[in-house]
Amino acid sequence: MKPQITIALPVYNGASTLGLAVRSIIRQSFQDWELIILDDASSDDSVEVMRGFDDERIRLVEGNKNIGLSARLNMAMDLAKGEYFARMDQDDVSFPHRLQKQFDYLQSHPAVDLLSSNVLVFADGGKVLGQWQIVNADHLLICRQPWRGFYMPHPTWMGTLRWFRKYRYRSSADGVEDQELLYRSYRESCFACLCEPLLGYRESRTLKKMFRARLIVLRALGGEAYVRGYYADFSKIILVQILKLCADLLRHGLGMSSLRNPLQPLDEATRLLWAELWCSLNSSSQSSQKGGD
Repeated sequence: MKPQITIALPVYNGASTLGLAVRSIIRQSFQDWELIILDDASSDDSVEVMRGFDDERIRLVEGNKNIGLSARLNMAMDLAKGEYFARMDQDDVSFPHRLQKQFDYLQSHPAVDLLSSNVLVFADGGKVLGQWQIVNADHLLICRQPWRGFYMPHPTWMGTLRWFRKYRYRSSADGVEDQELLYRSYRESCFACLCEPLLGYRESRTLKKMFRARLIVLRALGGEAYVRGYYADFSKIILVQILKLCADLLRHGLGMSSLRNPLQPLDEATRLLWAELWCSLNSSSQSSQKGGD
């Protein structure tokens, strides 16, 4: 029988974190899924980690050529069997009820094409830094200022496979492929965001990554706006990205942390749930390693 949900997990040199990500999917309260893990020609032990999972719902795609994130996600769409298509990153952790809550919402809101959630932000070692938070995010709120971007954290996405196959990702936008896809599709789609954190997002932003992302936004989103004749958006995209780039330089160069979007505090229940989940997943990792020894 076909699974209800297909989860795409592209991997590139993710051996050190992939195990936690996959185990967080295996431990979901919702079990009617398939997980497609796609290696993008990693040079570390990612493939060996991929092969270490004995679960018939996990499908492995081993790549011998590096083709990029967007191409791997499009490949997963073509292989998918589920009604819904979900994202997962190699260094993040899904809360145990993530799939169930997103599935229930999409089932009860058939007009919604794409759903995301808030995220808990953590550092190496599982240390909680806070959460990116938005409340009651319906389509109009998410899309009210498209030139500034869309609050829909990419690793939390779940939507209809039909929608993903209609719009697909563009490899030319790798690095901001999610924002480019949202900008290209939002006028003809319906988005939503759940206001609770359903995924732990590993903080790994560097000045180099952010600088590259700003340039790609200018090229991809700015180019899309210009081609479509949205000249007001085009001008605003350029201005916003220049201002964000200046803020990045000041924050990293001069330590002006107030210029970043502030993380919101977590409630105690979510903090305790995260601590329990982190310990449990890492205990499983240690047990597996001992068993292998």
